[in-house]
Amino acid sequence: MMRIVYPICCGLDVHKNLIVATIVTTGKDGISEYQQKSFSTINSDLQKFHDWLIENNCKHVCMESTGKYWIPVFNYLENDIDVSLTHPKYVKAIKGKKTDKKDSKWIADLYKFDLVRCSFIPPKDFRQLRELARYRFKLVCMKSSEKNRIQNCMTVSNIAIASILSDPFGKTATELMSYLLQNTADTIDDKAVRKLIKKGARAK
Repeated sequence: MMRIVYPICCGLDVHKNLIVATIVTTGKDGISEYQQKSFSTINSDLQKFHDWLIENNCKHVCMESTGKYWIPVFNYLENDIDVSLTHPKYVKAIKGKKTDKKDSKWIADLYKFDLVRCSFIPPKDFRQLRELARYRFKLVCMKSSEKNRIQNCMTVSNIAIASILSDPFGKTATELMSYLLQNTADTIDDKAVRKLIKKGARAK
């Protein structure tokens, strides 16, 4: 017989607004008993789910990494419960009449034998730093994309600031562009433009 690693564990089928949980308790005789409950994903129900696990002495939970829906559940449980996260392909149920309750039970059955390949989840402080780093990288990419778009507009409009100034987004270039946007070809004054050129750029 296969060795049972987790005599008491829980399988979760997580959705946007619903969590279907199955606690499987296996005795020394190898007979398993199941308890199933459904909870919503609001905080009060997550607290009820947490308390339900503690009441049943269930300290091991396994769930799929479904979109972003697993994150609030994980954050709520991680202090008191050992939560394992797995890719859906590793707990894919046999084709047939699939239901949330059957999926939850299937995950629990696989996990009690330790047949689930779990993902690495870094500690909370590392996750927070990672989110900040990813968001910063996204903002830098957005900034670069906007700069490229501005330079393309300048090229199409035959404004060759980038061909003269080393920094087309420096102080001189910014003031020149602001002046050009506020005037038309008939109202541009050469003397006014020359006054906007700073010392370091006058030689160019």
